[in-house]
Amino acid sequence: MTQSALVSTDWLAQHLTDPDIRVVDASYHMPAVAREAKPEFAAQHIPGAVFFDIDGIADRTIPLPHMLPTAEVFAQAVTDLGIGRDSTVIVYDVYDLFSAARVWWTFRVFGHDRVFVLDGGLPKWLAEGRPVEAGAASPKAAGVPITAHLNPALVRNADAVLANVERKVEQVIDARSQGRFEATAPEPRAGLRGGHIPGSRNVPYTDLISGGRLRPADELAARFQDAGVDVNRPLVTSCGSGLTAAILALALYEIGQADVALYDGSWTEWGGRADLPVATGPA
Repeated sequence: MTQSALVSTDWLAQHLTDPDIRVVDASYHMPAVAREAKPEFAAQHIPGAVFFDIDGIADRTIPLPHMLPTAEVFAQAVTDLGIGRDSTVIVYDVYDLFSAARVWWTFRVFGHDRVFVLDGGLPKWLAEGRPVEAGAASPKAAGVPITAHLNPALVRNADAVLANVERKVEQVIDARSQGRFEATAPEPRAGLRGGHIPGSRNVPYTDLISGGRLRPADELAARFQDAGVDVNRPLVTSCGSGLTAAILALALYEIGQADVALYDGSWTEWGGRADLPVATGPA
């Protein structure tokens, strides 16, 4: 069984001032939501936190949202945030769990495994009356810089996913809602077809969260089993744009599947390309 990738608010409160701890606010709002994460961070964040800009620390040379940056860009960005090789990174967001898992996955993709997600996020921290601060971030010294190398086992592109449609070696799991998966509900991004990658299974990420926290391991395993997912097969997660697919990867990590890959382009790429096959209806 893998070590848990979650830490509790109690744990973080006890270790907040430890010299190796780096708290990262990974908050992100979908374009249709009339909120901005950076100003919200400046107004209120966990003491000592820095802000990870998901759209900024990304490959901005291609017209897809928040795709993985190069290893060099990632390493420099996290160094600027005060995160080094010996840092223990605790990631949270302003939702219970929405975008923090994406940043957890990103650190792991580039070889930094000392990264954890704050269970319950900022809402739980605030509900417990724990301290917050305002203003710009004040990063600590990073120490020895991270040497980032992309781990190809944890990421897939469209070509690999398309090849797998025929080979059926990997089980693709889609984190979007049932309506979007079956093409009975519209996509939030204009110009995308409805439906899903042929052969994929649907586990909406919202089904994995209860009371603002990731469900216990036995309940997570049951959700995947009920969706027809064999967790002992090689697994690839997908979603709308590569954010909530990381919640599936986090949940699978919690039930012992540490080497789950994520399709970075996800439905924004697949649904926007007419040359890629689409299935509709139930899995």
